[in-house]
Formats: sequence, C-alpha cells, structure tokens
Amino acid sequence: MLDLNIWVLWVSAATCAYMAWNIGANDVANAMGTSVGSHAINLRQAVLLAAVFEFAGAFLVGGHVTNTVRKGIVSPDVFADNPEVFILGMMAALLASGIWLNLSTFLGLPVSTTHSIVGSIVGFGLLVGGLTAIKWGKLGSIVLSWFVSPLCGGLVGFLTFLLVKRTVLAAWNPVRAANRVVPILLFPVISVLVLSMIYKGLKNINLDVPFKQALLIAIGCGLAAYLVMRLFLARKFSDRPSRRKDAFDQVEGIFAYLQVGTACYVAFAHGANDVANAIGPFAAIVSVFQSGSVEMKVGVPVWILALGGLGIVVGLATWGYRVIETIGKKITIITPSRGFSAEFATATTVLVCSKLGLPVSTSHTLVGSVIGVGMARGLAALNLRVIRNIVNSWLITVPATALFTVLVFTVLRLIVL
Repeated sequence: MLDLNIWVLWVSAATCAYMAWNIGANDVANAMGTSVGSHAINLRQAVLLAAVFEFAGAFLVGGHVTNTVRKGIVSPDVFADNPEVFILGMMAALLASGIWLNLSTFLGLPVSTTHSIVGSIVGFGLLVGGLTAIKWGKLGSIVLSWFVSPLCGGLVGFLTFLLVKRTVLAAWNPVRAANRVVPILLFPVISVLVLSMIYKGLKNINLDVPFKQALLIAIGCGLAAYLVMRLFLARKFSDRPSRRKDAFDQVEGIFAYLQVGTACYVAFAHGANDVANAIGPFAAIVSVFQSGSVEMKVGVPVWILALGGLGIVVGLATWGYRVIETIGKKITIITPSRGFSAEFATATTVLVCSKLGLPVSTSHTLVGSVIGVGMARGLAALNLRVIRNIVNSWLITVPATALFTVLVFTVLRLIVL
C-alpha cells in the first residue's frame, strides 16, 4: 500500500483537468485558427467542430502517445522503491506545465504543450533520479521529431499550395478548375480521417476492425464525400463568373468548404496527439495507485482519455480565442485556399506521428505549415517579427518548465512527504 492518501489522486485528477484546459486554450488554435482567420467559419462554429473532433481524437487514438509520455521519458525502474516520489513528480510536472501554458495563453503565444510536459518530466526525473532516470534514446527521438515535424509540415504545406496555385488559381477558368479539383482533394482528407478513427481506435469501445476492412470503409467514405462535394459545388457555384475578381472570390468560397473539412482533420489529429500531454502523467499516477508499484503494466483507462478530451474542449470554449487570433491573422494573410494547404499539411504530419507514438508539437507543425504556405507566395508575405516571437517562446519553454517543475516538486515534497 502507498503512504499517500487518496486525496492526492483527486488533486492529481484536478491538475490533469487544469492541464487539459490549458491545452484547449492554447493549442486547439492549431486546428481552428486558420479557419477563423480566413473567415471560413466563425469562433462559435470552430468551438462546436473542435468539441466533436478533438474529443474523438483523444478518445479513439490518444492512447498511443499517452503511453510514451507516462513511461517512455522517465524510467519507472528508478522509482521502484519510491512510488510516492514518482506520483508527486508527475503531479508537479502537470501543475508546472499547466501554469506555463496559462501564462503563454494570456500573452497570446502558441507555445508547445508537448515541450511543456516533456520539459517538466525531464526536470523532475533529473532532480530525483539523475541522468540514469531519463530514457535518453526515446527522448532523443522525441526531440528530433520536434525539428522534423515543422520542416515536414512546411514542405507539405508549400507543395500543397503550389499544387492549388497551378491547378486552380492559375487556371484559365479557376472556378471550373476548383469544382473539379476540390472534391479530389477532399477524398484523401476524409479517407485518412475515417481510417484513423476506426482502425485500432475503436478498441477503446471493444470493437476491433481489421485493417483491410477499415481501409475499404475509409475509401468508401472518401468516395462518398467526393461525390457529394462534386454535386454540391456544381449546383452552388457557376463556372461562368462575369469578372476575374468574381472568379477568385468564388474559388475561395469553394475552398472554404474544404477548409472546414481539414480543420476537423487537424482537430482530430491534435486530440490524438496532444491529449497525452495532460493525461500521460495522470495515467502514470493512476497506474501506481492501482498496482502499488511503478511497473506501468496497467493500461490507460478509458475514463482518463475522456477526461482529457473534455478538458481540451472546455479550454477552447472559454479562452482559446487569444491564440486563434495569433495563428489565424498575425503570421501571414490567410485565405481558405492557403488555410486548407496549411491544415492538410499539419494534420497529415501529426497523425502519422501519433500512430508512431511520437508526441510531436502540433504548434510547431502548424506554424511550419503556415510559413511554408507563406513562402509559396514569397518571403514578403510573412510577418517575421511575429514568427521570431513564437520561435523564442518555443526555445524557452523546455528549460523554463523543467526549472519550474523542480520548484513545484520541492514544495510538494515538503508539504506531503
């Protein structure tokens, strides 16, 4: 039996909810910021869509990355004789990273929630267990992904927008081209989103769909979306606008519908990856309470995934507008066609990493994607001052949260142990 009282578990649950709330307030702007900035949807619509898809991503796919955060950074074996210390350390990591995100959201800076929690766990592990407490190989792959993901997002965003420019915006009749190309672009978005939801994701509700069957369902949904979008656009948008300017206005109107789809795609990918930043440490705490040891053999309970998803949604609804403004309006001018390119690149990169169990930074990936889209229009299209401020906030996050966690853990140990 543990010496800690059950109240520690309840305080940990509250701290987990606080961290999830901060992730929603700061990070869900990654999913909806460009859509709001391009006026494809308003803030209320963004909250409703994010509520559904963030929760779905967290609940169905969030367990992959959660296992990495809860036992892949700090070695549980180091704390085998001190499970109480391990619990307090994870609680301190949640509290310290939550406060850091709270401050960043107040300043309107889209910092990385992944950097925050990883920095916090590393700080606690180094303080208590020294260098041997950290799984340096796994940590190295995580850190490497932080650099790779924005580069991949930027490259995919750059290439996607170039494709849109050449096949639609530069076409002799851009409206007719958009009516033809947009349904084709919707096909992979819907197919990958459905495949991610049902393949392995449904195990949380005791439904295990084989890959071939899941792939066929996903392709079928993608084809259905293609046909519906094609019929809808043919009826709603005339391909014979009277003026060139009217043609481009119609094209952006067409891409607004596609951008809503990719916003849902990003929200799902974000929920799948970043919910681990809140529930990973708490899942570790619950595992210790259930087993009485730090062996981490207990799986992630479904109710913890649900708690994290709900906290993220509440955070967006109550305070997420501050970072949405930075992402959607201050880096570069966002139109629906540019927003689609950035969101498609972000979601694809993050979802692949989620399936691999890598806690990548959605903030890094999206900002890299937005910059990539801006670069496709030329360097002058970017607000370099805002980009500099965002990158500076990224660089300071890991050491700041590590040091803050050391302080919080020290205080908690004096009070509790």
